[in-house]
Amino acid sequence: MKLRTRNAAIVGSLCLVASLALTTASADAQDEQAAQVSLTTVATAASPIAGAAGPGGTLWIAERAGKVRVLKDGVLGAPVLDISDQTTTDVERGLLGIAFDKRFAHFYVSYTNLEGTSTIDEYAVRNGQIRPNTRRTVLTQTQPFANHNGGDIHFGPDGYLYIAFGDGGSGGDPQGNGQKLDTFLGKILRIDPRGARPYAVPRDNPFVRTPGAKGEIWAYGLRNPWRFSFDSANGDLLIGDVGQDAWEEVDWAPARDKGGENYGWNQMEGNHPYLGGTAPADHVPPVYEYDRSGAACSVTGGYVYRGEAIPALKGKYVFSDVCDSGLQALTMNNGQVTGVTDLGAGLGRGIASFAQDGKGELYVLDLLNGGILRIDPA
Repeated sequence: MKLRTRNAAIVGSLCLVASLALTTASADAQDEQAAQVSLTTVATAASPIAGAAGPGGTLWIAERAGKVRVLKDGVLGAPVLDISDQTTTDVERGLLGIAFDKRFAHFYVSYTNLEGTSTIDEYAVRNGQIRPNTRRTVLTQTQPFANHNGGDIHFGPDGYLYIAFGDGGSGGDPQGNGQKLDTFLGKILRIDPRGARPYAVPRDNPFVRTPGAKGEIWAYGLRNPWRFSFDSANGDLLIGDVGQDAWEEVDWAPARDKGGENYGWNQMEGNHPYLGGTAPADHVPPVYEYDRSGAACSVTGGYVYRGEAIPALKGKYVFSDVCDSGLQALTMNNGQVTGVTDLGAGLGRGIASFAQDGKGELYVLDLLNGGILRIDPA
């Protein structure tokens, strides 16, 4: 199946053709049947790649080429922000993430600029409208290669901004960035964008007092944490980290966590040593992994469902894969996966992201065909 030219690079790089073999405890049959879902197309955009719940019950949608549009009452409006002339869609670049702070007072965009530098910009918001003249750059990170930019951003329950960066790209992490504490690459960062200019580092970040380490680092040992999220009910952190050749993984940290987790890359790929590597002493293994023996190639991290439309799905972590693009759900108990459910819906290819609205309902973003699809009861 040929991909559309404009998105072939990002999908092809996120997914190296392989396959899905689920290896975890099976879910209860009745519960699995009850949690079956369908997908309802509510709008179409140009390569939708990220979404964020906005003010007034809206859902803001980022298009990879640089535009942001607002979905309200089933209508996708004209762009409210356009940085298309400041980014590029080659390889895995583009507008990659968006986020609001808790009061919808500031809007943040995560993108790669024309030189490929990862950039986080902030805009003030008034009465639900972006104020373009307030734009300022919060943080940047140069990228040695054009892939593995990460780019997802979210505010945590603590009010701080979390930023995901991949290991810098190429393949196999040639610079060893995943295990280095003197670089943002291969990390999730935690910053206070309003605490200082350009930002403040929270005093309780895990490496603030570690000599030679970047104080912004919250977690490390990540290859390409393409999509992560917080459980809106309890604050747990879940990360979909894209694998190298064989294994895709989902990582988990409880809300009470103090940070500092080492998820193992590039010594480990999931639970498995990578090219003769050994598990670091502080390695935190994934809560779930699947291999690439079939059609799967690149995990697309999602959200814990907290909506009302599908009661049987509540509390389950919904995710997918760029190449396989079937919807799956993990049942978890205190960081232990106790079941996996095939939700009976999905796309043939192209689920690159999910979005969660203010009511906890979930949407699938189809990067290849442009669909914004709500997850509904079957």
